[in-house]
Amino acid sequence: MKIILKKDVHGLGYKDEVLTVKDGYGRNYLLPQGFAVLATDKAVKQLNEELKQRAHKIAKIKADAEARAKQFEGVSLTIKVRVSEGKNIYGSVGPKEIAAALAEKGLEIDSKLIALKGVKTLGNFEAIAHFHREVSVAIPFEVVNEEGEKAPAKKASAKEEVPVAEEVAPEVEEAPVADETPAETAE
Repeated sequence: MKIILKKDVHGLGYKDEVLTVKDGYGRNYLLPQGFAVLATDKAVKQLNEELKQRAHKIAKIKADAEARAKQFEGVSLTIKVRVSEGKNIYGSVGPKEIAAALAEKGLEIDSKLIALKGVKTLGNFEAIAHFHREVSVAIPFEVVNEEGEKAPAKKASAKEEVPVAEEVAPEVEEAPVADETPAETAE
């Protein structure tokens, strides 16, 4: 089913895009929610005419997004989290924590614009901030514990130091199998 998006739909596309989606998804979700309309020939022609008329406005929106993205270039974050004795994070670091850390540096951004799956370990990671369909910025960040200690260097354990040529399964003695003949029944 071909549709025209009326709003940005996260994970699907942006406003005024013509897309092909599965019939059930379009019929049961996108159309009733008002997120899309059917892409008939008339609707596509009307969309193209509107896009021509709004071309300069769209260019300004993209230029604003690029200017905003330049503010975020070169920014790196350090996020402090609580960790257990086993160096596991309580909870996870997600878009809300990234947005809060950016706000502390004076850079306001909606957490919905940040693409990041929950980070559950200490270390260096990267979040992507999407300002426009064609403008996005990578924001590197480091997750450290509350005391500011970085992720521990990976140490080789005793098992890793000994190279194992091949694992040999222990030999198992087979128990003798009893003759399983059906018992004769008396009539």
